[in-house]
Amino acid sequence: MSLATFDRAPLSPVAPTPAPTTPPSAESPRLRAVPTGTEARGFVLYVGIDESKAAEAGTDLGSLVEQLKALVGQLAPASETYAAVALAPVGAGGRDVDVVRLALQDPAALAKHRQVEEPPVKHRTGVVIDISRKRVTLDGDTAPLTYKEFELLQYLVLREGRTIDRSELISSLWSVGDDEIPNERTIDVHVRRLRAKLGDYEDIVRTVRGVGYRFDRHADVSIRQASTPSPDFF
Repeated sequence: MSLATFDRAPLSPVAPTPAPTTPPSAESPRLRAVPTGTEARGFVLYVGIDESKAAEAGTDLGSLVEQLKALVGQLAPASETYAAVALAPVGAGGRDVDVVRLALQDPAALAKHRQVEEPPVKHRTGVVIDISRKRVTLDGDTAPLTYKEFELLQYLVLREGRTIDRSELISSLWSVGDDEIPNERTIDVHVRRLRAKLGDYEDIVRTVRGVGYRFDRHADVSIRQASTPSPDFF
């Protein structure tokens, strides 16, 4: 989005407009946008219309600009005018007047635009591994772990600092009656799925090459043991 200045000769004459016969009242209301101690030096009129709409109306942007400038000159001969055209990529969409306001850096339009484009920053609260409720929260949101994925994480957490080999994980977490019992190769798939659901905190489950897996506690990791009261109880 950008601006293009307009400086061209009038394309058509403008019919003279009679000057007002009644002088403005000395007690006319003060502009609300002008704080006390300042004075108004001019104004901006945002006009939203693209070239195709102007053509449908039997005119063009250049003619509109020149006729508006001429009208202002007739109403107030001492006034000075400057015109600029707001440009946007073809097919950008949006209301024409909003495009103009953004291009001309209108404060209210800019503030609204930033609110739409910049989502609020999510406050990072870290990882909470709640052993008592078999739940993991990541920055306040519950991680969608399956029962087996939580059991796998819990097994590593309760053995913090020790590297657990794949065979121990299989023998401890899977029994003969289970529908699926992984082997030492497919256990990596289960760990990979667990780490994917941990998102930005996936490295709390550390791979020890050639051996197995280990839980690495970070400063932003909290563990609630079974003896810790659940936060849902008051």
